[in-house]
Amino acid sequence: MTDARFMTAAITGASSGIGHALALALARPGATLHLAGRNEARLKDAADAARAKGATVRETLLDVRDVVATAVWINEAGRLDLVVANAGVSGGTGGGAGMFGEPTAQARAIFDINVTGVLNTALPAIELMRGQEPGPDGMRGRVAVIASIAAFLNMPGAPAYCASKAAIQRWAEAVDLGEARRGVRVHAICPGFVRTPMTDTNPFPMPGLMTPDYAATRILKGIEAGQRRVAFPWFLYAGARAVSMIPEGLRFALLKKAPAKKADANLQ
Repeated sequence: MTDARFMTAAITGASSGIGHALALALARPGATLHLAGRNEARLKDAADAARAKGATVRETLLDVRDVVATAVWINEAGRLDLVVANAGVSGGTGGGAGMFGEPTAQARAIFDINVTGVLNTALPAIELMRGQEPGPDGMRGRVAVIASIAAFLNMPGAPAYCASKAAIQRWAEAVDLGEARRGVRVHAICPGFVRTPMTDTNPFPMPGLMTPDYAATRILKGIEAGQRRVAFPWFLYAGARAVSMIPEGLRFALLKKAPAKKADANLQ
């Protein structure tokens, strides 16, 4: 991380995966990081690692489904140059009631965290940033929501996950068109497969599988460049877009053959 604009940042889901990697990428002397997560031990590890790189760190146990607690966390942070709504969960139909049998509780939990939780983080962050003075780049602040390349596919093996990521990707890009005029940018981050606890259980090949560190570097470069949509790797993104343009009947015939993501017993 070489750009000095993001000296204050808040990250949800910072205890592992992309969130942890982003925290370390942003950590440096003079930086202030507000890290939130639900696993106390892993969150402490992330905070300690960021402190070792010279950052000032405030760690908070937080469930982003709690609208009041999340808003308080954002508003008590002071000035924020960057907020990353990263907390998310995944689950599919594998091991459930059949290819189209996603457990009801799992589907609700995915939407609660991946959509409502993102809004609980991003909305107060946008409101806060509207009142901030512009930074060196002329912007008042930036909000990034972690969507996925899955946002561009309606996979029957992971219906709630794909739909939740599509919802926040479309929302972020639409909101950015208006907020940019006020000096606030909203970025939709759409990575492919990243090696995290969520993907470790996938029982199928994952083309372009990348490390969290690589993903964090790519995300920050895209935000710095002002990209409304940061989608990578390019070949996986191009493939998803190509599949989405295939006639509906053929597209669903192909997608029905794709392997299902495992259901998550913790979300049921």
